[in-house]
Amino acid sequence: MMPNSTICKNKDVLNSSVQYIKGVGPKRAQVFDRIGIKTVRDLLFLMPRRYEDRSNLKSISQVTLGQYETVIGKVIRIHKRRVKRGMWIFQVVLSDDTGLVHAVWFNQPYLEEKFNKGDVVIFYGKVQLYDRKLQLQSPEFEIIDNEDVELTHMGKIVPIYPLTESLKQGTLRSIIHTLLETHIHAIEETISSKMRDRLGLIGLQEALLNIHFPDSMKKQSRSYRRLVFDEFFLFQLAILTKKARVHKEQGISHAVDGSLYRNFIKNLPFTLTSAQVRVLDEITQDLEQSHPMNRLVQGDVGCGKTIVAVGTLLMGCDSGYQGVFMAPTELLARQHYKNIKKLAVSISVRIELLIGDMKKADKNALLTDLKAGKIDIVIGTHSLLEESVEFDKLGVVVIDEQHKFGVTQRSKLRCKGITPDVLVMTATPIPRTLSLTVYGDLEVSVIDELPPGRQKVFTYWIYENKLADAYNFIKKQVTSGRQAYIIYPVIEQSSKTELKAAVQMTEELKKVYFCDVPLDLIHGRMKSGEREDIMSRFYDGEIKVLVSTTVIEVGIDVPNATVILIENAERFGLAQLHQLRGRIARSSHKAYCILEGKPTTDEAKRRLNVMKSTSDGFKIAEEDLAIRGPGEFFGERQHGLTDFKIGNIVSDYGIMQEARAEAQMCIMHKGDNTKAEYDALRKAFVERYRDTFDLISVG
Repeated sequence: MMPNSTICKNKDVLNSSVQYIKGVGPKRAQVFDRIGIKTVRDLLFLMPRRYEDRSNLKSISQVTLGQYETVIGKVIRIHKRRVKRGMWIFQVVLSDDTGLVHAVWFNQPYLEEKFNKGDVVIFYGKVQLYDRKLQLQSPEFEIIDNEDVELTHMGKIVPIYPLTESLKQGTLRSIIHTLLETHIHAIEETISSKMRDRLGLIGLQEALLNIHFPDSMKKQSRSYRRLVFDEFFLFQLAILTKKARVHKEQGISHAVDGSLYRNFIKNLPFTLTSAQVRVLDEITQDLEQSHPMNRLVQGDVGCGKTIVAVGTLLMGCDSGYQGVFMAPTELLARQHYKNIKKLAVSISVRIELLIGDMKKADKNALLTDLKAGKIDIVIGTHSLLEESVEFDKLGVVVIDEQHKFGVTQRSKLRCKGITPDVLVMTATPIPRTLSLTVYGDLEVSVIDELPPGRQKVFTYWIYENKLADAYNFIKKQVTSGRQAYIIYPVIEQSSKTELKAAVQMTEELKKVYFCDVPLDLIHGRMKSGEREDIMSRFYDGEIKVLVSTTVIEVGIDVPNATVILIENAERFGLAQLHQLRGRIARSSHKAYCILEGKPTTDEAKRRLNVMKSTSDGFKIAEEDLAIRGPGEFFGERQHGLTDFKIGNIVSDYGIMQEARAEAQMCIMHKGDNTKAEYDALRKAFVERYRDTFDLISVG
């Protein structure tokens, strides 16, 4: 398709309201708004979700029953009739030299005004046989006024767009077709011809024309690659610019070989793994630099991230700075507090816990000492973000389970110091192929080794009829001195679900299977003090079987627990199941994970089979990404930053790598764009990331 002479050359028109486009108007603009289309630019970049090849015209005698076919012929009969219950049937009979086909529409009598006998029409629809006649039910059509007309809906590869109510494919397709004719030249090229030649990319205007109305699927593929590259290129410019900005900031150059850190490592009751040593060395190098550290440490459950975190905090203390450790839940914050106090018992640092559930007087005293610099390390939850929390000299920030916190929350904590060093940690492994992409603004360390002596978890998938056997197995484990978890997806049963619930099942388990075994329940609606008491008694061995919801998903460490039974396991996500399984196998005892479930979807069956087949967190992360897709997988990290409209960071990873390499050259001022191209690139960058980043000068 070639644009005509009425092309609009006003670049600002791309940001004008979609309502002024021919065929839209105020009412239809409201419909567009519901699918995120507000401007001319938005509509130009509305990507088809699939295509229909209507280029293969067939004679009526050659069509295949049950297939979608494209036929052309002359209208020989038009008929409209009312049937019972007031329904209208409208019918057009089309003829070519080989036969007849009947096009039928229900309750659309107004279509009579569109057709005349003798019209040449192209129909596209599913071919059926009704009353021994070929029939197309509610086909799409295009009336040919003259031989030179350019078809929008027929005789070509046709785009199918995502729709909302009262917006039909034909209408949307016509609007976009007209829009391309009138506005395509308002689209500015953003990358140099040298870069395009180097990467084999077509021009941006050509890509937009052929993503909507491709001459061939080969051209559609080339257009898709160009548009994905642009999207990824802007993304990589954003995160690499952010990374470069951090490197330019003046940070704290720590003395990393101080006595606190040395004594801590020396007095550990175990030897660090080589992976822990490697990651601590990487952090040491960061802390010695004059710019702030911005590092992600990822590693599977039980790999020893807490030791790395404590070591990092103590390096800051050695330099005279305070450290903060933020956890996502009070339960986890309390556990970190106990564990870190125990690990650091041999060194003279003051460590305190700040959570919401504190007496006012105790909290005020703690805040006063923190501001005065009398506290070296404070551990807490979201309470650390409150305005009343002030530090004397905050030097190191550690954030545990970073995906549980939004970007704004992390930034708030960082702003409580003057460019402190930041370490974020996650026990949810990011697929190796993607960590440097999605976390491209961070340095990434991986603890890919478990401490020696950790047992493999034996994982089984059972159906409900085997639950009695599972309970008996748990009882045997308890009798031999071990402990167990039993997990349910919901707290209480309701009439709307058949899922077993933790509260009701706790009573049943006590009466039937564990009448002589100390068993208790914990869930998220309990007061924090009650939860803490139950977890303490479980940790101390007073409670042998703990019934729970996913409140124990992250971080709870009870080495004597060797069995976890997860009921209705098909209702949990793969990452959740992996995190839950991580609550066991934290000692030298054999460990068992039993998944009970009856999945009804292929996706749910796949999750349970993955859990059976591997304990490798990175392999599980790859599978989780493949099953859920990147949007859900990255959660908070994804929102506003990597919510790509065109590209898929899994299937298009190769394009992402190319985009990153080019963005690095651009950031280093080694790109080959002209000034005009840099201006266009800067405009595109601001347009894409105005709500996510400050306005950043590119190039």
